[in-house]
Amino acid sequence: MTRFFIALLSGIFIFPLISAADSGGTWVELPPTPIKRTESSSALVGDKIYLLGGFTPKGISNKVDVWDLKFSTWSRVVPLPRGLHHTTASVVGGKLYVIGGFDSGTWRPSNVNYEYDPQFHRWTVKTLMPTARGAHAAGVVDGKIHLVGGAHRKLFNLVNTPAHEVYDPKTDSWETLTPMPTARDHLTVSVIGKKLHAIGGRVDVDYNNNLNSHETYDTKAGMWSLHTPLPTARSGITSQVLNGLIHVFGGESGDGTFVENEAYDPSTDKWKTFNSMPSGRHGLASVVWKNQIHLMTGGPKPGGGGSDTHLIFKLN
Repeated sequence: MTRFFIALLSGIFIFPLISAADSGGTWVELPPTPIKRTESSSALVGDKIYLLGGFTPKGISNKVDVWDLKFSTWSRVVPLPRGLHHTTASVVGGKLYVIGGFDSGTWRPSNVNYEYDPQFHRWTVKTLMPTARGAHAAGVVDGKIHLVGGAHRKLFNLVNTPAHEVYDPKTDSWETLTPMPTARDHLTVSVIGKKLHAIGGRVDVDYNNNLNSHETYDTKAGMWSLHTPLPTARSGITSQVLNGLIHVFGGESGDGTFVENEAYDPSTDKWKTFNSMPSGRHGLASVVWKNQIHLMTGGPKPGGGGSDTHLIFKLN
């Protein structure tokens, strides 16, 4: 039985102060991606980065580009069964799972669940996600894929869902768990240990209503908790774990795109500031490999656009 818990003291949420700035890290530019994209997804399979879907100058893409980390080259593999944007990409057992997203220019929420086998270069349709949604986030714990938040359709509007649904590739089945406390979309999720960290996002796909929410789900205890908020409220972000810290990059608002690189330390429940991105972007893709975070594509302006930027961030 899952439980829901939020730490509360005298009716007021108490968080420790953000730590002093810790300037550090280096940015390196790599060869650009084959096409300009934003709102694409990415995943690491072995020593290759898969970059999938998203918006491109020619519309919604089903293209899958692969960066070979050993040989530093781009190639293209079998496309997605359909074009998707604002989807998720997760890896379990050497196979890639692309789940949910929007499949049209009218932002029609989808509940697709595609499995890609890199060995046989083949996509397979798996059991559909219970809640059709996009701009959600995913994290893998113990071989199961947790999908949280996002936006689904209510009558003619896109509105937030707090849905927390878990896919088990071994059984090709879904389980519904305790919803995320703060319903939101365009958030990011990173996993440390047995905990999902759901960070940032926005209300009802409106980047003028960004959030700094930071909630964790403990998969062992089966409950949600609150933690120190993201220092800069933003959405359209991405995150990766490096040296035990969760680095949150980029984002957008009505005023522009973000260059922030803020990192959360779970051992202290505090945030640190590292060297900013060279330029602001939203809807960017990322993976971590050998103590380097790869950041790819993303929109340089709020609400759209795209880029073929490929950067790595590493600590000095």
